[in-house]
Amino acid sequence: MGIKVELKKWYSEAEIKGKKDVKKAFMLDVSFEMENELVVLFGPSGSGKTTLFKCISGITEPDDGKITVGSKVYYDKDKKINLPIQKRNLGYVFQNYTLFPHMNVRKNIECGLKGWNKGDKEERVMEMLNLLHIEELETRYPSQLSGGQKQRVALARALAPKPEILLLDEPFSALDMEIRIDLAEKIKKLQSKIRIPLLFITHNFEEAFLLADKLLVLHGGKSQQFGTPEEIFYHPKNRHVAELIGLTNIFDEARVERYDEESQSTVLKSGDMRIKIKSPNFKAGDKISWGIHPENITFLSPDSGSEDQEDNTYSAHVNSIINKGPKKRITLKLVKHNKILTAEVPAQFVDSLKLHAGDLCLVKLEMSKVVAFHSL
Repeated sequence: MGIKVELKKWYSEAEIKGKKDVKKAFMLDVSFEMENELVVLFGPSGSGKTTLFKCISGITEPDDGKITVGSKVYYDKDKKINLPIQKRNLGYVFQNYTLFPHMNVRKNIECGLKGWNKGDKEERVMEMLNLLHIEELETRYPSQLSGGQKQRVALARALAPKPEILLLDEPFSALDMEIRIDLAEKIKKLQSKIRIPLLFITHNFEEAFLLADKLLVLHGGKSQQFGTPEEIFYHPKNRHVAELIGLTNIFDEARVERYDEESQSTVLKSGDMRIKIKSPNFKAGDKISWGIHPENITFLSPDSGSEDQEDNTYSAHVNSIINKGPKKRITLKLVKHNKILTAEVPAQFVDSLKLHAGDLCLVKLEMSKVVAFHSL
C-alpha cells in the first residue's frame, strides 16, 4: 500500500502571531510518495513536520492538494473530498503517550477496538502484547510503567485496529538516549512485520539515520530532499540539508573550473585553493558550495610528503584540540589558504601522532568524501 501526498497549507501573520521566532507568514508546500516503508520527517523546529502530520490525519485541513493512501482518497481539494478523522484508518502516536491513567494496559489497547466482538478483541490484544513484548505489563496501570514501556503500550494501542498507516510524532523525545536507541531498533524490526507505511518525526539525525528507509528533509515548510539516509548524508542538495545533517565544514563561493579526465574528478576553485571532488554533476563556471564531515578528514604521517605531491592534501596548523571522550575535535588552519577546518578523530589516533596545539600536520580530503551542492 502506498501513500501519495501533494499539499499546501497557508498560515497568515495573524494566525501565527505570538509564536517564537516567527517573523512572516508560513506556507507548507510538500509533495512525496512512499510505499510500505519507514520514512522519517527530518527538519528544524517550525519546518512543518507536525503540520504535515495534522493534514494527513485530518486534524488540520490543507488549503490545496491531494492525499491518497492506497486506493482511498483522504483529501482532494478539486473534488471537495476531506474525510473526517474517524474515517481515516490510521494510527497516531504522540510524544506524550496519551494513555488513559484509570485503565490498565489491556484496557488501553482495547480502546482502539470499538465495534469488535469480544473474541476478536481479546485475540487482537494478545497479538499486540506479544508483538511489542509487553505481555507482563497487561494488568499494570500507566503510573506503574517506565517511559519506554508507556511508549510500547501506545504503539500497541495505535496498531491494534490494523491501521493503513502509522504516524509517530517524536515518540522518543522524552526518553534517555539508550532507551531511544533500543526502541528505534524495535520500531525497525516492527516495520518488517506489520508492512504498512510508517511516518516518523524526529529532530535527532542519529535516530533518523538508524530508522529511515528514506528521509524527507523539510525546511521553511518546503521539501528540500527525499532519499535514502546515505544519499542525503553524502549528497545533500543544498546548504539547508547539509547543515541539518551536521556538515560543519562548509565553504561557499566556489566555482567549477573543469572536469579532470585523468583522475575522473571535478576541479573546484575555492578562494585561493583548488580541490577535487568525485561529482560529475556540475559544469564549468557553476557556482557551488562544498564541505566535508569532520570525521572524514584524514591525517597523514609526517613522512607522507608535502601538500604539492598529492591531490587534496594540505599542510595545516593545529589551532586547538578538544577532548570529547573517545574522540577528539581538532581545529585546523590551512597554511597556504585562508580556511579553517574542524576534524574529529579517535583519541588514540591523536595520541599516536603526538599532536598538540601549535603543531604542523598534513591532512587529506578524500575526493569521494567531499560533498558539493549548488549555492542557494
